[in-house]
Amino acid sequence: MNINQLETLITISKTMSFRKAGELLNLTQPAVSAQIKSLEDEFKTVLVDRNHPVTLTDSGKVFLEHAIKIMQIVEDLKARLADLEQTPQGHIVVGTTTSIAMQILPRVLAYFQNQYPRIKTTILSMNSTQIMSSVENGTVDIGIGYLIEKSPNLVTSVLYYDTFELVVSPQHPLADKDHLSFEELGDVPLITMTPETVARVFMDQTFSRLGIRPKIVMELSSSEEVKRMAELNMGAAIVSKLSVTGEVKRGTLKIIPVRELEIMHPVGVIYKAGRYLNSAMQQFLRDLKGIPGDPFTGPDAIPE
Repeated sequence: MNINQLETLITISKTMSFRKAGELLNLTQPAVSAQIKSLEDEFKTVLVDRNHPVTLTDSGKVFLEHAIKIMQIVEDLKARLADLEQTPQGHIVVGTTTSIAMQILPRVLAYFQNQYPRIKTTILSMNSTQIMSSVENGTVDIGIGYLIEKSPNLVTSVLYYDTFELVVSPQHPLADKDHLSFEELGDVPLITMTPETVARVFMDQTFSRLGIRPKIVMELSSSEEVKRMAELNMGAAIVSKLSVTGEVKRGTLKIIPVRELEIMHPVGVIYKAGRYLNSAMQQFLRDLKGIPGDPFTGPDAIPE
């Protein structure tokens, strides 16, 4: 058994195809088959059901769990050795929401890449629920999102607090309002995020608690798409206050205060408990906490 064989099995579990796994690993399909056959011969069991689509057998699923753990140990070892050489290098995968990626990460990454030019950074856009699960299963190294739940397998640190706000185009009938009650909001056509997102869950819970049925006319998976539709006056929207900072300054969107929405939601970094944080990851976390100015008003939870 070797690391390449483990990586091949993990890739097959994701792609459900020998051909696609080979393309990702720069291997021919026969080479992929040979690596899996070698593992099966060594452990005297069938790991992969070769029907279409390719799936793992029960033995293969058990093997996969251990293969992922072994690969994580290998990555941690590489990181520790790189730290000893004082020339950090490697790859950091960051999972975050679209709005956070656009508002926060450009400043952090510009500074970080100057410090660690040999570190490759990949940014994956996903909702906060996906961020938590991706950090937990190891596909993401560091998550940045709404801290929606606690897990014994995760370490979380608050960066700042955000609120959700009602926003409209300057041409919207509500644009001249100084404030709006939640009861009045029940008659307003709304552009919302999809049901699994934090903004939508909060909105649905608030409407339900007050016994109001929202008038949803459009659902979108990205806050950027929601903002664009609101700017086009397709409806009012409930979005993160931080995410509309630029639009409010430019005058393309206006915030209409709604008292029931004025609840602080913690946004922070997430990483796996027990995982070795190399010097580059630790510096990345410090760089995140060190961004000057609002919105970083939360407690200082990131270790120095």
